[in-house]
Amino acid sequence: MSETFNGIEFKGFSKLSFMQRLNKLLESESITQEDYEFLKSGGLKSVQLGEKFIENTIGYFQLPIGVATQFCIDDKEFFIPMAVEETSIIAAASKTAKWIKESGSITTEVFGTEIIGQIQIAKVKNLEKLTTLLQARKKEYIQLVNKEVVPNLVLRGGGVSDITWRVIDRGDGFQMVVIHVMMNPCDAMGANLINQVCEYLKNPLQEQSGEMITMCILSNLVDTKITQAKVQIKVDEELGLKIQEASLFAELDPYRAATNNKGVLNGIDPIMIATGNDWRAVEAGIHAYACREGRYSSITRWRYQDGTLEGVFRAPLIVGTVGGVTQLHPMAKMSLRMMRVQSASDLSRVAAAVGLVQNLGALKALTTVGIIEGHMKLHIKNLTLGAGATEAEIPLLETKLEQFLNVKKRITLSHAIEMLQEIRTSQRM
Repeated sequence: MSETFNGIEFKGFSKLSFMQRLNKLLESESITQEDYEFLKSGGLKSVQLGEKFIENTIGYFQLPIGVATQFCIDDKEFFIPMAVEETSIIAAASKTAKWIKESGSITTEVFGTEIIGQIQIAKVKNLEKLTTLLQARKKEYIQLVNKEVVPNLVLRGGGVSDITWRVIDRGDGFQMVVIHVMMNPCDAMGANLINQVCEYLKNPLQEQSGEMITMCILSNLVDTKITQAKVQIKVDEELGLKIQEASLFAELDPYRAATNNKGVLNGIDPIMIATGNDWRAVEAGIHAYACREGRYSSITRWRYQDGTLEGVFRAPLIVGTVGGVTQLHPMAKMSLRMMRVQSASDLSRVAAAVGLVQNLGALKALTTVGIIEGHMKLHIKNLTLGAGATEAEIPLLETKLEQFLNVKKRITLSHAIEMLQEIRTSQRM
């Protein structure tokens, strides 16, 4: 497979300097000249934008943003911007994506379009009257909110499409009714819009039913809109069966599932942050979906058969490419442009693919060389900084730490500090 993008060679991208990387991205038209100048200057420096986003602003906590390369998703090449602080995530994603590009494929789909808003009646007084009202006036309520609350969304092909309800036994002699309002938010996450829809319905529902509505809020468990990513890759039987067993471990044991799913989110969260999406909402939805069968389980599934390893990620992954800060934050706008995504659906598919690829990279490492060799080798750079090494001392300390890691298979900040002292002592002699 080619390692070029728009005719520009990207082999060895990780070995380039900061400015060389920017120049490559500019040459390939992955970023604009404006993006180039923004990144070159060091990004956001003024607090004025932060003042508009949150309250009591005192500055920025800036995360490094990098680019995962080698991704071919649904036969399209992608550069993936990822804002993250953890060592090895971007390197592992890129390395695994290259492996898949050479020996397999990544495909994605989205099933469903609606998000969910909830209207709670904590203690229903007359269930029969309420359900009769909802059945009789459901279409009227849908038309009302589409006309009064989200007319622009309707013009774009979205809007409220259905209203359903659930009866929940409280266990105290009363019943709770939860009304679900289903809405297609198009390319927005839709949180503010669905909340407004539910609040708007509160008054007519209360007046006409005689019930007391206690809460109106969106749900982050959107099992009506599921994103799927699938990886198929040719591997030898030994590796394929090892990864299958590692997958079964996470599927059956919630203690392992929690760490497995965190690894999947290592790929998803950095994209959410880079594009200005609500990564907390995405995490909540994915973790809740992982409990859908009554216990917490893996959000991915890997199986090996006849020389092919197949992995699947399926979960709600509700994102937006309009609204919120996606079009207000310069880095978010740049990240969306870099990926060339045309819709929220496209973005969710890319994020799901990266999460699954990240999972495969972790499982391969865990079942072969172990987590230490890859992760800790890259973590050495952090240890040299933590030990207080100067620019001149860093290469010397890195070499000593790598040698120690290869022999002892473990490494800590204390080791780095001791070795730095040894270097400084030897230099004074």
